[in-house]
Amino acid sequence: MAEAEKRTAADAAEAVTRQHAALAELTDLPAASGLQDRLGAARTEAQLKRATLAEAKAAMQGALREAEMRQRRREAIGRERAGWRTRAANSDNQIAILDNRRAEAEAERETLMQRPEAIEMERRRLFGLVAAAEQARSAAADALARAERGQAEIDLAARAALEQLSLVREAKVRAEERHAAARERRDEVEAQIAEAFTVAPAGLLALAGLKEPPDADEVEALEKKLERLRAERERLGSVNLRADDELKELTEKRDTLIAERDDLIEAIRRLRQGIGNLNREARERLMAAFDVVNGHFQSLFTLLFGGGAAELQLIESEDPLEAGLEIFARPPGKKPTTMTLLSGGEQALTALALIFAVFLTNPAPICVLDEVDAPLDDANVERYCDLLADMAAKTETRFIVITHNPITMARMNRLYGVTMAERGVSQLVSVDLAIAERILGELA
Repeated sequence: MAEAEKRTAADAAEAVTRQHAALAELTDLPAASGLQDRLGAARTEAQLKRATLAEAKAAMQGALREAEMRQRRREAIGRERAGWRTRAANSDNQIAILDNRRAEAEAERETLMQRPEAIEMERRRLFGLVAAAEQARSAAADALARAERGQAEIDLAARAALEQLSLVREAKVRAEERHAAARERRDEVEAQIAEAFTVAPAGLLALAGLKEPPDADEVEALEKKLERLRAERERLGSVNLRADDELKELTEKRDTLIAERDDLIEAIRRLRQGIGNLNREARERLMAAFDVVNGHFQSLFTLLFGGGAAELQLIESEDPLEAGLEIFARPPGKKPTTMTLLSGGEQALTALALIFAVFLTNPAPICVLDEVDAPLDDANVERYCDLLADMAAKTETRFIVITHNPITMARMNRLYGVTMAERGVSQLVSVDLAIAERILGELA
């Protein structure tokens, strides 16, 4: 451009010089009528030179304009180059900031990777406590059943012991009566012998003077008497000399069984009281949690639907531990109805409200949502994203959303995706939407 400008300026200067020379020659020429032809030729030549000069001037002006445009372009390129240098410096600063953030994210990821283990350990410990409580309850129920069976067996044994004791007492009374009757009979016989013979029974043989066995008649009489006495003795029966000891043993056994029965009855009472306390505490906690979840569900339902009302109700039983759960919902412009009568989108939003209501009762540090917005249309996806933003602001939960919906992706803070820059080679890509929006604003 500079060389073209120089050539154009030289041509213009030469044209001006030639014009001046021609004008000087024209001035020096003498006036004559014969010079008309030469004058016409000179004028023609002057017009040609003027045209050449005009072309040279036009070329020079074009070159100047082109030079000015190129100068402006050079200045714009310089400014753009300075801007790119500034952006490069800002990019370096941003890279340093991103490196720091990545280090912080790595540290936070390490911390978060440790937290699930602690949470898992705590969850396992709580499950262990629940399992231990369930085992204790099962053991208590088994102990209660065994105690009831033992009590029944003890009652049967006690009744059998009482019947045996009654039989022993009756036998003892009969034996005592027979013994008393025999003693009385002996005393009576001795008294009769003493009254009749004034001797002891042992002296009857000597008193009778019998040295040899009696004759047949006497033997027959003695045998009859012996049979009679044997019959009387058999009627008396045998005497149990250990009746008192057996009575004491049965009494002690009966007292022991009664004490064990009382202990079992007390243990059963304590077990039933413990079970009642557990059920009462479970009902109180269940109702408290139910009220909290119901409150969150009503507010989230109103937020998602932009109005309407919904509530949870316990049905089929007055006992909360045995009652069922029914969801009553009334979207805006509709009558109150059960969840099964709602449309697919309304059921999905209602289910989202219930799930997040339970989640808000005890928020977790991380929440993973996998294709939750799949059955929703664009308007409901916007409400779903508003709900996520509201919950992220109210809680300290990090939401990880797996989605293919562009509306949901546009509302996130950071995107993670997989791309295939080369065929067969997958690459993980991370984009911070806030930083990307700021860079686009700077480029614009």
